[in-house]
Amino acid sequence: MRNSAWPGSTSGIQEYTGTWDTPQVVHLLKRTVFGATVADVNYFKGMTMSQAVDEILTPTAAPTTQPLNNYGADVTGVAPWATWIGTGLLYQDQDLNGSRVASMQLWWLGQMLAGGRSIHEKMTLFWHNHFATDAITDHLGDTPAQLWYNQYLTLRTNALGNFQAMVKAITIDPAMLIFLNGSTNVNTSPNENYGRELQELYTEGKGVNSLYTQTDVHNAARVLTGHTVDASYNYVFQAGNHDQADKQFSAYYGNHVVTGYSGVAGAGELDDLLGMLLGTDECAKFICRKIYNFFIYYVDDATVESNVIVPLASVFRSSGYSITAVLSTLFKSQHFYDLVYAGACLIKSPLDFLLGLAREFNLAIPTDAQSQYNAWGLLFNQAQILQQAVLNIPVVAGWYPYYESPTYHELWINSVTYPQRNYYTDLLMTTGDMMNGTTLVVDPVAFTQTLPNPSDPVALVSDALSILLTVPVSTNDQQLMMRTILLTNQTNNAYWTQAWQAYVATPSDMNAYSTVFTRLQAFYKYVMDLPEYHLS
Repeated sequence: MRNSAWPGSTSGIQEYTGTWDTPQVVHLLKRTVFGATVADVNYFKGMTMSQAVDEILTPTAAPTTQPLNNYGADVTGVAPWATWIGTGLLYQDQDLNGSRVASMQLWWLGQMLAGGRSIHEKMTLFWHNHFATDAITDHLGDTPAQLWYNQYLTLRTNALGNFQAMVKAITIDPAMLIFLNGSTNVNTSPNENYGRELQELYTEGKGVNSLYTQTDVHNAARVLTGHTVDASYNYVFQAGNHDQADKQFSAYYGNHVVTGYSGVAGAGELDDLLGMLLGTDECAKFICRKIYNFFIYYVDDATVESNVIVPLASVFRSSGYSITAVLSTLFKSQHFYDLVYAGACLIKSPLDFLLGLAREFNLAIPTDAQSQYNAWGLLFNQAQILQQAVLNIPVVAGWYPYYESPTYHELWINSVTYPQRNYYTDLLMTTGDMMNGTTLVVDPVAFTQTLPNPSDPVALVSDALSILLTVPVSTNDQQLMMRTILLTNQTNNAYWTQAWQAYVATPSDMNAYSTVFTRLQAFYKYVMDLPEYHLS
């Protein structure tokens, strides 16, 4: 297995002008969407690199479906397999609220699975980790499930837009107001929870150059007083609970003063606060580091800081904090494609692993509601076991592998999760994973039929590995896989060619089908059991 550490690069954000072929396309897809399907690779190979990135960064339309009642009894009268969105909040019924949150979790996974060729859903996941929340452990009794659905839409709407607009939208998002106590933040007793996280986790970071003070935290809380939710859980600004005095910030913010206002004008202090926060040099660098750590590598050294982060932050600021501008520059850069030649350096997150597997092998997801939710549930159950479930992030800093030094992404792999990953790929490749009559199973023959030349065993192995792995496999190792698995130790490549041609000529011949099926099943099972399969 190749070392998964990023070996370093002296290149920067200058546009990449090198080879644009399968390795580069697969690299781009595995980093920006969930998996690289054969069809997607062929599609983007027909474009220039710049055109491919532009298309991947194109936002997709809002979801056309909503979470459904997959749980049965509902005291509000929502029928099974009808949506519960907009049918009443009633969070006081914790069992019902919990069932709705669970329904939302499955539905969200389904949106990621159907995300296609756009980065939109993966960026929504990125921002979910950035503005980390937990609908399960601490706040099931406080926050109606509808609010988590609304927050997903807020994240998705702003995922590729303007960062300042996103921070403002999240700051007054009812689920976030409840989650970090903004809804109880009043002038007579300012609650500093959100004011602290707004700086420490969302805009400035905790780096050596993030020199805001405790007074800044307190004054941010004062600016935010009065922003709350009403009895119907809608956002509202209550001027009577707002601190109308001026708020003086530290030298880190240029001794900026947020002028206090009375009445409804006090709500506008939030815009002044956000402008101040984003006005620091450190804010742009902090967000660019977060993006870099998520999509490129989990640590940036002094060279990367100088050659990538600093100029990328300049792009961020000069674009008026356009998220798409940063992503476009990064994914078109020489630095990004250096990774193709250095070898894969990120361990797949559980969602990348599961959804990438499902998309690359084109797992059949049913279209009827009940079976569809069963299929999503099968994948979600594995995501939970592998420690990455949406709406259940363990701490406000995000999932541990995205920030916990010094191991970072290595935390995705441990004595429980690595055997579980191998167990699950073996299960999908053999009997399949089943729930209430729904089965998820890999069809190795169908996947092989998408390859350019499946009758040639040499080409089959090479083409399959080029999609499923980002780490190059030596010719000798490929030959060994071919001889021992596809040829079952036969010495003549014609053995496989004849077997495949016999199947193609008569697909209904079960003997011919079994010959190719068992060998392909063994081959893909072997590939997915490799450590390299877990790198992207």
